[in-house]
Amino acid sequence: MKNVQVRIEAEGHTWIADEPPGVGDGAGPGPCDLLLGALGSCMTMTLLMYSRRKGWSLERVEVDIQYDRIYADDAANVESAGGLAEHFTIDLVLHGDLDQTQIDRLSDSWTRCPVCKTLAGTHVFNETTRHAS
Repeated sequence: MKNVQVRIEAEGHTWIADEPPGVGDGAGPGPCDLLLGALGSCMTMTLLMYSRRKGWSLERVEVDIQYDRIYADDAANVESAGGLAEHFTIDLVLHGDLDQTQIDRLSDSWTRCPVCKTLAGTHVFNETTRHAS
């Protein structure tokens, strides 16, 4: 047993993160899968709330996100330490009776979801390490 499982608790919910078999036990999604799930779910919720506020008939959203690290030279206008850039390929499928203007507005509005803003922003990490015996 490799046991690198981590129990996550947030607002009364508990779930397990793990690494795939061979590295971990495969008992839960890995950290990158959790990140992509957070991004996709936040995008979907943002689109649904926006369309409901507008009174549009967006019924359902499908999101497929592929993630890769690419060399900054392969990406336009990217400056990144170490020469690598995080690359997200996002495929959105909008279900509902929508006209082209609504589709265009929704296609633009997902970028305002809080997780997308967090990933796109400047990051500052303040860390404290303690030892518990």
